[in-house]
Amino acid sequence: MIPREEYPRPQFVRDGWMNLNGTWQFEIDHGASGRARGLMQKEKLAGEIVVPFCPESALSGVGYTDFMAAVWYRRSFTLPEEAAGKRVFLNFGAVDYRAEVWVNGVSVGTHRGGYAGFQLEITRAVHEGENTIVVCADDDLRGGRQPFGKQCSEYHSRGCSYTRTTGIWQTVWLEWTGETRIANVRLTPDAANASVLIEAELDGPTDDVMLAAEASFEGEGQGEIIADADDRTARLLLLVEDARLWNVGEPNLYDLRLTLKRGGETIDELKSYFGLRTVSFDGMKCLINGRPVFQRLILDQGFYPDGIYTAPTDGDLKADIERSMAMGFNGARLHQKVFEPRFLYWADHLGYICWGEMASWGIDPKDGWTLPIFLDEWLEVLRRDYSAPSIVGWCPWNETWGEQNHGQRGETMRTSYLVTKAFDRTRPCIDASGGIHAETDIYDTHDYEQDPAVFKERYAPEAEIIYDRFNKVQHYGGQPVFVSEYGGIGWNPDGEGWGYGNGPKTEEEFIERYRGLTNALLDNPNHMGFCYTQLTDVEQERNGLYYYDRRPKFDPAVIRAITSREAAIEKE
Repeated sequence: MIPREEYPRPQFVRDGWMNLNGTWQFEIDHGASGRARGLMQKEKLAGEIVVPFCPESALSGVGYTDFMAAVWYRRSFTLPEEAAGKRVFLNFGAVDYRAEVWVNGVSVGTHRGGYAGFQLEITRAVHEGENTIVVCADDDLRGGRQPFGKQCSEYHSRGCSYTRTTGIWQTVWLEWTGETRIANVRLTPDAANASVLIEAELDGPTDDVMLAAEASFEGEGQGEIIADADDRTARLLLLVEDARLWNVGEPNLYDLRLTLKRGGETIDELKSYFGLRTVSFDGMKCLINGRPVFQRLILDQGFYPDGIYTAPTDGDLKADIERSMAMGFNGARLHQKVFEPRFLYWADHLGYICWGEMASWGIDPKDGWTLPIFLDEWLEVLRRDYSAPSIVGWCPWNETWGEQNHGQRGETMRTSYLVTKAFDRTRPCIDASGGIHAETDIYDTHDYEQDPAVFKERYAPEAEIIYDRFNKVQHYGGQPVFVSEYGGIGWNPDGEGWGYGNGPKTEEEFIERYRGLTNALLDNPNHMGFCYTQLTDVEQERNGLYYYDRRPKFDPAVIRAITSREAAIEKE
């Protein structure tokens, strides 16, 4: 059985593909000397690994958790007959950190970045019969110029840093197309006008090429349009006949079929989907499709006991969203990790809102040389996830401190914000969650105060402490307010690990603390939402509402009743 056998890119589905997950040859290269030693030509590597699980994980079959300067992979494949005469592409969901790939001994490309996927054309490198792929992943976690999120830069996991991920950690697959293909699609919904703007990037000769789009809802046709390709792009505005909006808990999705034609003949085709929804603001209120929605978010770090960064199955991705919803949350901050597209697929299909975030820890924003490294990958992430209706905001950085509005650090924050907004004008952007803002659409803070009485006074409607925080280096500009990390209440009966502040002694004390902290934010009419830390324990950090193995610590119905109570900002 192939692990993680589902199609990995659910908003860009082609029929012609081959999953390359499974057992590969594998070798750790501690000295990063493999190229000098010719490992790309070696017929057999020292061991084996199960892809797409990282070598640190139990599911990989390796379970090696020390630092690895480089790792090598090797496997063979035979193209199916249907791929004969086609263009062939090799895809990687994610490889941490710098990857080089050889096919039949020929280097076919490199990629830098541990969170964004990449594609390499290998048409000229493959042949009939058996072909060989070799991958080398270099991973310098302690070099200071590599984003690594919550991966620990010390030998042992500590604090809020956990087991590292090296090398391949998402699906590897092949696909094949004709000479001219759809290379990328960007879908921009307009709920007010019941339409979606389709922007397709084309690759290959585009003479006499047209792009057709057909939308349907639950099998019933909802509109179609066809337009000429303009050089390497095609833009279509598709009007929907029966507007059904996507919203929290209302995951109305339209199926979309895109067909590339030349002279009436289909030369490429893919399946996608979209949701009609808009995100806007009315004073302090966040509106989805013009309706106030209080964002009841959970902090989700996307770690798994046996897979580390990689969910054991596709069902595990869906189940984490369902666990969150069972406790009354309507969305998540996808924290310090770029989650795989299959997670967003389930969020889209369950009506669950998400903030997309970059794994910014590991990069020093004061170092000007790191900004191009960071933005290169961040733009790849934005490009990959732009069309997901579940994403309602972006956050490139987390908890950056110092003289934010001055010097290189401030320029890094401001540039990251401006680049994000230039790419996507339809969603809000927080430049640095919980840190000191240089330029932001939402003024957010992190606050782990554990005394509900103090917390209530701090976030009373008339209080202004959040606006005055760090007022010597930043100034509140009237933006909507968001406490994007709070709680973190430790609960672990065995006494190990840590949570914020002094942990409660009984379940009843936990519930009352959770109720008091949460009510303080629900009752403030100037707050657009909150984000509770966190969904599950992660290794030594024991402040989840679920244990690391996903068992609930408390009755979900009790937590749900507190979390889902009507917020002041939702009252009309």
